[in-house]
Amino acid sequence: MRVAATAWAGLQGLPLPTLCPVVVPGLYCQDQAHVERWAMTSEASSGSHCARSRMLRRRAQEEDNTVLINVSPPEAENRGPYGSTAHTSEPGGQQAAACRAGAGSPAKPRIDFVLVWEEDLKLDWQQNSASRDRTDTHRTWRETFLDNLRAAGLHVDRHDVQDGNTTVHYTLLSASWAVLCYYAEDLRLKLPLQELPNQASNWSAELLAWLGIPNVLLEVVPDVPPEYYSCQFRVNKLPRFLGSDNQDTFFTSTKRHQILFEILAKTPYGHEKKNLLGIHQLLAEGVLSAAFPLHDGPFKTPPEGPQAPHLNQRQVLYQHWARWGKWYKYQPLHHVRRYFGEKVALYFAWLGFYTGWLLPAAVVGTLVFLVGCFLVFSDIPTQELCGSKDSFEMCPLCLDCPFWLLSSACALAQAGRLFDHGGTVFFSLFMALWAVLLLEYWKRKSATLAYRWDCSDYEDIEERPRPQFAASAPTTAPNPITGEDEPYFPERSRARRMLAGSVVIVVMVAVVVMCLVSIILYRAIMAIVVSRSGNTLLAAWASRIASLTGSVVNLIFILILSKIYVSLAHVLTRWEMHRTQTKFEDAFTLKVFIFQFVNFYSSPIYIAFFKGRFVGYPGNYHTLFGVRNEECAAGGCLIELAQELLVIMVGKQVINNMQEVLIPKLKGWWQKFRLCSKKRKAGASPGASQEPWEADYELVPCEGLFDEYLEMVLQFGFVTIFVAACPLAPLFALLNNWVEIRLDARKFVCEYRRPVAERAQDIGIWFHILAGITHLAVTSNAFLLAFSSDFLPRAYYQWTRAHDLRGFVNFTLARRPRSPRRTTARAGIGLSGMMMGIIPRPTGIFLPSAWPSSLCLRLFWEQTEQRMSSTRAQRQWLCEPLAAVVPSSLGTLPASPQRQLLS
Repeated sequence: MRVAATAWAGLQGLPLPTLCPVVVPGLYCQDQAHVERWAMTSEASSGSHCARSRMLRRRAQEEDNTVLINVSPPEAENRGPYGSTAHTSEPGGQQAAACRAGAGSPAKPRIDFVLVWEEDLKLDWQQNSASRDRTDTHRTWRETFLDNLRAAGLHVDRHDVQDGNTTVHYTLLSASWAVLCYYAEDLRLKLPLQELPNQASNWSAELLAWLGIPNVLLEVVPDVPPEYYSCQFRVNKLPRFLGSDNQDTFFTSTKRHQILFEILAKTPYGHEKKNLLGIHQLLAEGVLSAAFPLHDGPFKTPPEGPQAPHLNQRQVLYQHWARWGKWYKYQPLHHVRRYFGEKVALYFAWLGFYTGWLLPAAVVGTLVFLVGCFLVFSDIPTQELCGSKDSFEMCPLCLDCPFWLLSSACALAQAGRLFDHGGTVFFSLFMALWAVLLLEYWKRKSATLAYRWDCSDYEDIEERPRPQFAASAPTTAPNPITGEDEPYFPERSRARRMLAGSVVIVVMVAVVVMCLVSIILYRAIMAIVVSRSGNTLLAAWASRIASLTGSVVNLIFILILSKIYVSLAHVLTRWEMHRTQTKFEDAFTLKVFIFQFVNFYSSPIYIAFFKGRFVGYPGNYHTLFGVRNEECAAGGCLIELAQELLVIMVGKQVINNMQEVLIPKLKGWWQKFRLCSKKRKAGASPGASQEPWEADYELVPCEGLFDEYLEMVLQFGFVTIFVAACPLAPLFALLNNWVEIRLDARKFVCEYRRPVAERAQDIGIWFHILAGITHLAVTSNAFLLAFSSDFLPRAYYQWTRAHDLRGFVNFTLARRPRSPRRTTARAGIGLSGMMMGIIPRPTGIFLPSAWPSSLCLRLFWEQTEQRMSSTRAQRQWLCEPLAAVVPSSLGTLPASPQRQLLS
């Protein structure tokens, strides 16, 4: 790749770089003719000569590496899972000499990573033989692991703190300049070549500046990270990299953490084929208590105040991002990326982008809801229902239940009118368009950030195999892009394992369906019990009480099953042997989302599309396990669906926010209390100074971004799939996300141990899940308005009977001849939202006379709206012309400057 870039530079008329720095005296350096000869050889070996091309690239790399770096394994090398990661000797002396020649000596070693484990001295003599053997095994693994880290070139420093009967062991890891250079090239890290002038423009900011209006959302953050031209690091090009003359600042803290974590992840502590390698296994087995990089310092500002000239990066993020007072400010994404890495920064970029787009949806939804509030008091059918008194006597809810009056459902009918009116139709079309535009513009935003952060080709070129995959892979195969041999797992074997995992997923989905059926039975039985209670008020609200309590029980089932399935999905995904961490996370995410989709959306889907559809008619009611099927209340199923959405969506958000606030604080308090109590028992003074690694160990370990993404994607589903039933859903989502942004920011800055910075080029499979939800939302809202709303029956009545809707309530009721005995459900009047008249049949069953016309109208509406608001139609009408002006991917952008300057 480097040779090809050199040839490109020659064709473009750029000065060809020298292949080794001239500042190193006495070392062989290839001349310009040799460079051009290798470039022409590389070009000539393309096409069908792929094998020869790979051979030449390896040969060129070997020749270059003989200049400044010794890549040949030493005699005492313990090779890592796929190459040269865990060495038993420090990187070669030639490399160290080159690195020393390229930069000055550092002032003192920096602490790059901390390993912690606790040892209870009191239990040594109390343990039985099995426990003692396990303790000895753990001690052996730790010592072997630390010895291998020393052999890999790391400096290991031990600090033991004895607190009473417990000793807390802190192992401080540091990497020398030579080790950083060696592994930076081995990991293909991209480092800066030249600073790039910031050419980013914001049309809204320029417009406000031109109008002289201050932008209250803009936050002036000090120490803005510059942008660079960068390329993969090569030791023999060291002087060409920006800042290589300063060993202390050349490798940023995030780069150093990435290097150290990669070494930790691939260093064995036993037999590799038994999967005894890596820091993940040691943490899972309890051999180590924690492993984390250090924060830059305390997050609280110094006594001089927030304007002090020497704020560390953590203090800058806290002062200008994580404080609650900054809830209305733009996020400093470039600062977040510099401190936490691209993966965390992309999450906050997505969260902020999604929250900003919720603002117009919340405004329109609130206006639609306010229109419904005004229509409640002027709606003639609602007034007729509330003023009917004893005109309509309704059939009992069960065979032995009493008759009830339709006028008793006045409050439910008024509540249903808040959400079920003509404005809901407009809002459903608006939200379908909104969802498509959101994803289209996010593609542009994501591509822009990936381009500016130089991670557009991370998954294709930079990402390396997972250490667990490398240790368990049965064979190796050449990488089609880099040409290097890498661990390989046969695709057929992986497909068989994924098929077996799919069977487990189907079983878990069946469990969720069984829980849904139990909830349905619970609602039906609860409604019967409340109706027979003898209390007139409770009997009138029997259906609503059953629905509300059923929603709470459903939420409890959801939370319990979620915990079980996530652990199961993680085990299945590890068994499937995915090559890279990105593919592993995508497979895990898909499994969990399928389950969570059924878990969270099954109950709303049942209420929206199935409840009240299989009730039967007076004299022939349908039953499920001997219990009469549920039917919608007088207000219709749409108000029940809105209630279900509010209980699940708002209830889940409140519970999640409480967990995100309380759990980290309680965990941090308990960890701090536990350590401080031990120190007091050991006789330490309360005001004694605390080392940075001790302070960070008191924080809560970072649990990743999966739960954060899952919460937002499920919320997106509630906002789009069922928005016709609850126009206020975007408003609740907006309020939650305003809190969520600062809450998550505060967790990462103040309460979490610093996570290892990870690179990523997008939000992964979450984008495809969002696209799938958008397609489903179009069909869902079309069916909701066609079959669960009163919009079409009202429109039909206006067109065919009365424009002012007088008599509509009586029009929707089906009447059956009275029986001699009126004590059973086989007499009286039955309510149905689809019955609009009476047709006597020879069997004595009465059906609505307008039912065929109504059904045709509903089907026609459903097809029309689905076609009008379908994603394909919107792409043809709006997104494709937009894409012609604003490209959505790097495919239509000019070549990135990072690629242009590769050498």
